[in-house]
Amino acid sequence: MNNKPQLERSLGLSTAILLVISSMIGSGIFKKIAPMSEQLPDSNLILLAWLLAGVVSMLGVFTYAGLSSMTEEGGGQFEYFRIIYGKFFGYLFGWTCFAVIQSASIASIAYVFSQSANNLLPMGDPLAAWADISIAGKIFPFSNSGVKIFTIITIAVLTLINYYGVKKGGLLNDVFSAAKIAGIVFLIIAGLALHGTVTEDASINVPELPQGLSLLSTMFAAMLAAFWAYDGWINISYIGGEVKNPKKNIPIAIIGGTAVVMLLYTLVNYVYLHVLPVSSFIAIKNSDNQIAAAEVAQHLLPGFGFTLISILIMICTFGATNASLMSSPRIYHQMAKKNLFFKSFGETHPKYHTPHISLFYQMIWSSVLVISGTFDQLTDMLIFASFIAYGSGAAGLLYMKYVGKKIQMPDGTVQHQRITAKVIGFPVIPIVFLLFCIALVGNTLFTYTSESLTGLAFIAIGIPLYFVFQKSKNRSIDPIDTLE
Repeated sequence: MNNKPQLERSLGLSTAILLVISSMIGSGIFKKIAPMSEQLPDSNLILLAWLLAGVVSMLGVFTYAGLSSMTEEGGGQFEYFRIIYGKFFGYLFGWTCFAVIQSASIASIAYVFSQSANNLLPMGDPLAAWADISIAGKIFPFSNSGVKIFTIITIAVLTLINYYGVKKGGLLNDVFSAAKIAGIVFLIIAGLALHGTVTEDASINVPELPQGLSLLSTMFAAMLAAFWAYDGWINISYIGGEVKNPKKNIPIAIIGGTAVVMLLYTLVNYVYLHVLPVSSFIAIKNSDNQIAAAEVAQHLLPGFGFTLISILIMICTFGATNASLMSSPRIYHQMAKKNLFFKSFGETHPKYHTPHISLFYQMIWSSVLVISGTFDQLTDMLIFASFIAYGSGAAGLLYMKYVGKKIQMPDGTVQHQRITAKVIGFPVIPIVFLLFCIALVGNTLFTYTSESLTGLAFIAIGIPLYFVFQKSKNRSIDPIDTLE
């Protein structure tokens, strides 16, 4: 009998749905229309890119809803990949989350929250005298120090809240998710009710649309920006070990939450393009300090609009930071329990039943990324790395439905495990999603070669550590492990 403290199942369906919504709605919805307008200078194509990104995300949601039937444990994709492909592949995914995907996302979203707070109440730059100190001429740890310090404090405060129990983090998530939805709905209603006549600015050079295959490649590139805004729907699976009735509630939460976000994103981008012309968003992209949503709000409600959108961005980014910070440590906690990460990451707080060590080290690494200022570069690789994982999940679902895996049980017997649960749209949806993932990863490699190769390098850095963990004298027998 295991007397060690365990994570507790205390999150209900409503909190799970709101966690999906909060994980997805961060800073992207307020900013990404500007770079998309530069790539696709046509309002109809921009809306099509957002809609297609939403549809593809929903295909991924249906696919992973099927994968969630394999286990009731936490860890999400790590646990799915460990079961399907074995320890090594599962470890690589978990390592990538810690090194790049999740930690950089937390740093980036928290930084946008601090920037928005700085717009309303300037924080100054207390370390300005050291701003020119650099590492290799590329990393300036003391630049913009006021915003960076506030960002680190934000991450630390949210870590502390989640340290004292998953219910507290869940309650905070519920409050901010409701505020996000209310704020975005208000922006949509205001845009539809108060808009003026949209006219293009002739002084801004609007590039011509590419044709043929170039247009298709450009559409893929523009959709990368939309996918950054849609990303986060998978986060609820990481915390599956603390969701009540996870095999039923996690699929409902992922599908329901993503559907709500898809509707809000489509409507709010329609409003953006209903209020301002594409040329204005191209100008915003070429400006250093303008945010697309802020300019729309300022146009709708002069003077008050900028303050309103700054508060809304703060609410959305604070909530998204909490959602990511809350769910991600469960990956590393599960990895450590399977002897695939540092042993201390697998500890559970004896009183609060939280992965407190994983929370602490995540806070440290995310803060290092904030200080380095490299998180924006890292998040450029996030979607590329994410879609490698998403495609692997789609292929894994097909494999587990048609073929299955032999697994060794604690008593030494061997069982054949397959996914028998009904999967919506199977096999068409996972096949279409897999093909899209392959196309997007290939196009990204071709279009953003340097960023993609850097992302692959970050993944490869973790490989030597895998063999260190495998040789650890403290390894125990995994009760359910795929046979080699």
